[in-house]
Amino acid sequence: MRPPLTVAIGLGLMMATNALYAADSHPLQPSAPRTVEVSEAATPPQIRAGLLQSTLIVLPSEEKVASVFAGDTVAWIFDGGHVASRFISVKPKVANGATDVHIVSDHGNEYTLQLTEISNDADPHFDSKVFLSPADPAAKDRLTQLPVFVPVAELEKAKQEEASAKASQAAELKAEQSKTEQFRSEYPSSLHFDYAWDARKGKELGLRQIWRDDKFTYLRGEFQETPALYELKDGKGSLINFDFNAGLYTVPKQLEHGYLAIGKQKVEFQRVGGTK
Repeated sequence: MRPPLTVAIGLGLMMATNALYAADSHPLQPSAPRTVEVSEAATPPQIRAGLLQSTLIVLPSEEKVASVFAGDTVAWIFDGGHVASRFISVKPKVANGATDVHIVSDHGNEYTLQLTEISNDADPHFDSKVFLSPADPAAKDRLTQLPVFVPVAELEKAKQEEASAKASQAAELKAEQSKTEQFRSEYPSSLHFDYAWDARKGKELGLRQIWRDDKFTYLRGEFQETPALYELKDGKGSLINFDFNAGLYTVPKQLEHGYLAIGKQKVEFQRVGGTK
């Protein structure tokens, strides 16, 4: 069995030597980038590829690669990267091979190309970068429209972002509801009905109740006309800001001493234990 092994090793060395000789005697050279037009009705454009050299195929700027279908995926390497983009790298692994490749963009355009490895060609130049351009009017129109295909990576990312947004919104809603419930449970204890006034004068004017919380003072009544509200400090009355709606005064402060007045009618009030 030893002679056949010797012959096999010898043949392998011979093939390796021939390949190295061919590579040295016929070095490949990259050509300048070029643009090719692709039409569904025309013969697919020829793309010259170099052995173990990368040819970059570039879609129009409006498009991204959605799918790639190739006739020979054993002798050829097709790499579109890990994220959706407009670029595809093509690299032949064996000399003198050929295959076709079909690229479908996210806009629904289809580009068919014929790839040929040119190691035995008299011209050593291979395509380093090829820009694709649609030649058909319908394909050009699709470039101006929204994408019809969403790459899987982008779809998964969008789903994750949507799920994250929903979870965040649910958490915010729950926190807001918790705050509201806490406020409702604690608010009654913050109300203080500690004001005194002349009940007879208050009834004649229409005043029914005065109370406060930690930030506001409230006056409720049934008034024929809306009385003016004054704050008393050092025996002097001054008009103050308030909101009035359906008989309720809301004053954005805690009043210690004040009065309501319409014409000659007046009812004075003060907080029990407050400043005179």
